[in-house]
Amino acid sequence: MASQILLRTLPFAAMAAVAVIELLTARSLGLLPLLTLGPAFAALRGGVRDTALAGLIAIVLSAPLAYHDHLFGRPQITTLIAIVGVTAAAMLASRLRTEGERELANVRTVAEAVQRVLLHPVPRRAGDLRIALSYISAAVDARVGGDLYDIARGPGGIRLIIGDVQGKGLDAVETAASVVGAFREAAYDEAELTDVGRRLEEHLARQLAGEKFVTAVLAEVREDEIWLLNYGHPPPLLLTCDGRIRRLEPPEETPPFGLIALAPTGPDPYGCTFREGDQILFYTDGVIEARDRHGTFYPLEERAACLLRAECPQAAIDLLERDLTAHVGGPVPDDAAMLLLRRERPRGPGPGIDRRSLAKDGAGRARAGRSRKGGTRGVNNPGGVTWRPRR
Repeated sequence: MASQILLRTLPFAAMAAVAVIELLTARSLGLLPLLTLGPAFAALRGGVRDTALAGLIAIVLSAPLAYHDHLFGRPQITTLIAIVGVTAAAMLASRLRTEGERELANVRTVAEAVQRVLLHPVPRRAGDLRIALSYISAAVDARVGGDLYDIARGPGGIRLIIGDVQGKGLDAVETAASVVGAFREAAYDEAELTDVGRRLEEHLARQLAGEKFVTAVLAEVREDEIWLLNYGHPPPLLLTCDGRIRRLEPPEETPPFGLIALAPTGPDPYGCTFREGDQILFYTDGVIEARDRHGTFYPLEERAACLLRAECPQAAIDLLERDLTAHVGGPVPDDAAMLLLRRERPRGPGPGIDRRSLAKDGAGRARAGRSRKGGTRGVNNPGGVTWRPRR
């Protein structure tokens, strides 16, 4: 707001300064040509009319100042020609800038429409979960980049995906749309989270060319626990109700989608307890790879522990987003997405995804899936994270 006010007053302040200096000095300093600063500055912010008004004021001021400096004649004509010429050029520049801003607004409108189709708004509440989202695109002229996220209802609980497509531009957007579409279909149909990952890998094997890949984390929230599949993506952060924070690292590193063939098997599912008051932050590498002017990476774990304690999850993640932007000191150089899950005491049916209907719709398929696979049992390790071996 302050910068906008400065740009509006700058043309007139510049011309006033030239006039005052000329009137207060006994000898002419030859500053009359500097009156052209008025229309030149006006073109930075104002429209064609504002620029023309600044040029007219400059012409009007030039007459008494020329009389004061005894510059009537050829010097005065030269000054007038300079003012008229600069004003005309500034008016043209102002018109071109206005047209460019109008086109940019249209591009942003289209980009927002694409985002609503590709990355539809997630529900703010799903049973006893409260959900918050932050998405920053690295593209200046649009709001859709290579990061992706989605939440769906599966047979065993709430399922979600957050991922990052290699590359930039329209190719990355197309791949992200493909991943989200495949996830929505598989999340509803498959009884096991590993089968969702298998469906995505089969889908992307037909879509990706060369050495392109997609990193992602798949998650399924169940009663008092959450299960994860990590495909080469930064691990989520668990913030417990007692203030502890830890990364939910997978038992073994696994290549991302598109490069699974490099590993003997896919990732093993692993999980941890997820009780009332706990929070889990999912994020993309654009968050942890953001640097300040000294090259220091953003300390996500340290900042998340301090900033994600607000009563409203969306307010908390908005605060974290502003802190990230302040750390960089400008636009974030890469796409950055953050998805926050907070488990609270159930409040009964409400907007979003109803866990009771979830259990009713998916119980049959979940039982069938377990009977087909012969069942699985978790194995607890000393670190508090549970992993489930692949059969």
